[in-house]
Parts: sequence; C-alpha cells; structure tokens
Amino acid sequence: MYLIDKKNNSISLLPEKSFSELGFVERKHLQEWIAKNPSCLGEELLIIQKEFDGFFDTSERLDLLAIDKLGNLVIIENKLDTSGKDVTWQVIKYASYCASLSKEQICNIYQAYLKKQSIGCTAEEKISEFMDNKEFDDILLNQGSTQRIIMVAGSFRKEVTSAVLWLRSFMLRIQCIKVTPIAHDDNLMLDIEQILPLKDTEEFTISMATKAQDEIATQEGLKARHYLRLEFWTYFLAESNKKNILFANISPSKDNWIGLGIGMSGVNLNLTVTQKYAGVEIYFNRGDKTENEALFDFMHAMQSEIETKYGEPLIWTKMTDKISCRIYSRVEDVDIFNKSDWPKMSAFLVDHSERLANAIKEPIKKLNSYAKNELKLK
Repeated sequence: MYLIDKKNNSISLLPEKSFSELGFVERKHLQEWIAKNPSCLGEELLIIQKEFDGFFDTSERLDLLAIDKLGNLVIIENKLDTSGKDVTWQVIKYASYCASLSKEQICNIYQAYLKKQSIGCTAEEKISEFMDNKEFDDILLNQGSTQRIIMVAGSFRKEVTSAVLWLRSFMLRIQCIKVTPIAHDDNLMLDIEQILPLKDTEEFTISMATKAQDEIATQEGLKARHYLRLEFWTYFLAESNKKNILFANISPSKDNWIGLGIGMSGVNLNLTVTQKYAGVEIYFNRGDKTENEALFDFMHAMQSEIETKYGEPLIWTKMTDKISCRIYSRVEDVDIFNKSDWPKMSAFLVDHSERLANAIKEPIKKLNSYAKNELKLK
C-alpha cells in the first residue's frame, strides 16, 4: 500500500508489519475485529457463534461460525502471520462437522451466542432480520452440501493454496483472505485482500443436486405459504377498500408484510402478519442508525399527542442493537396460516392502520420540518 503525496506529486510505500511485532493475538484481536465487522470479508455475514466446540465426540473448536445471505453456514478460521500447513485439513473437518446441523440446532447455537453477548432478541428474529425480514419458516438454513469455508491469515503457505485450488475444482466453496497490518505515523490500518479465488474472476454458481425428500417437502411448504399470504393480502385489501382508500394503490404480496409511505422518505406505515400476531407499525429505516434514532426520539416526545389521537397506548421500540426503530401495536394469538383467524386479523389491520395513519399525520409534518431544519436531512 502506498501513500499519495499530493504536494510533491509522489507516492511512498507504507511499511507492512506483522501481527506478532505489534502485539496482536488471534483470538483477542483478529477474531474480534471480524466478529464485530464481518462485512470486512467482502459480503454480508451474520456471526452466530465464536469458539464453537459443540461437535460430537471431539473437543475441537472453530473460530467463527456465520450464516450468509443464502442461508449457508460459513466456517471462518483465523490465523495470524502464517496459515500453517495443516489449516486446510482443519477447516474441512469443521465443515464436515457442521454439515449435519439442523435449522433448530443452528437457532440454538445462535441463541446461546446472543445470550452470552447480552443481546435481548431471539435467534429467529435476528435471522429473519438478516434475511431481509423474511418469515422465519420460509428461510432455509444449511441445506445439503452448501457449507462454505473462509480462511484468514497474514500469509498462506504453498501447501495451503495448492490444496485450495484443487478443492475448488470439485466445487468446494473455499476462500483465502490475506490480512496485512499497515503502519502510518501513529495510525495502524488493516489491508484485507481476497487472494483465492481472485475476486474479479470468482464465479458464484450453485450446482443443483438431487433434493432429499424433506427438502422437497420444505420447498412445497414454502410455495404453499406464499400462496396463502397472497390470498390473505388479497382478502385484506378487499376489506380495507370497503372502509377507506388508504391501501387503494397497494398490490397483494407473497411476503408477510405490506407497507406504504406516509410523507417522509424512510419512514413507512407497515402491516405485518405472522403465525403469532398481526400488527401495524411506523417503521424508521433511513439506512443510518443515528438518523433513525434522532427521528424516533423527536416523535417519542409527541407520544401523548399521538396515543391520544390513536385511542390507546402504542409500543415504542428504539431497538438499540439494530439500525431501525418502530412504533407498533399488535393483536396476538392469531395465525396467518389459519384461515379462521383472517377476519379477526383483517379487522384489526383495517381499523388500526387507519387510526395510526390519522394519529401520525400532523406529527409527520413536524418531523419533516425537524429533519430538514435541525438535522439537515433530505
């Protein structure tokens, strides 16, 4: 890595350091850096466990276990200044151990991690949020031979890179990522580079194998849920349009939610249906945690005014461990997949969406003014 000197129109090489000479250790430093910011590996990953040792009949433990956006398990093995010569065999063993983990077991592993981190959410909620708020029952985890491996090290021995290239020819999804500390004055930087496969030639292909019977059943169940939700939203919209025009321009969806704008970018009125509840909410998601919390706090100061107009208390949740914030109300003990619950769910959503939209109309105008004049937001 080179430093650009604009004044003298030149570049100078920044000195590379080793982790050991800087006093960094694998578990306390490199592992924590990745766990706190897994996107540094070049994609969105959800870390579900550290130092995982829950394997049958062995005391071995892997460094980090994650889920990718396709629901595949990702085994992340970290080394410091060198990979060593046996790391490939090590991670293959870990991948084989993880291959048999069921969806329920993965949730239990992640729930234990959340508890240890003192994060007050369920594993199902966090996984659903990571998977773009898909209904948890629709999410497929660790299907077939889809386990992935990421090895992170300061350098990779030829024994390792040779083995990785050979394994990739058999469609094993394994990556080598090189990490190099860089020193500049009193600052330390970390250069992260994927060396295998080369990033600009990497092919993300999913080979279609013969599906096991239970996977076919899961897929069929998934399609059935999509059809039922589409049918419910069609039913709801017909009922809603009899009462008001709030959702007149909204189309039915196969997802578990629909939403509409209420006069401010990134702040929406959403309706959600699950196997446990039906709910209405004002959802703050402008892509920036600080912005969301500032807007939420401003709205929270008008709680009494909003709830008086709405006609009953609302639940105000800043969700400090997430980017978004929400204000919501729900009816419990209803199930989207039980058609006998649809009239109750639909009646709640029709009534409460109209009441919430009316209650928020004037506060949204004030919120827009606050965002524009005080926060200087667009």
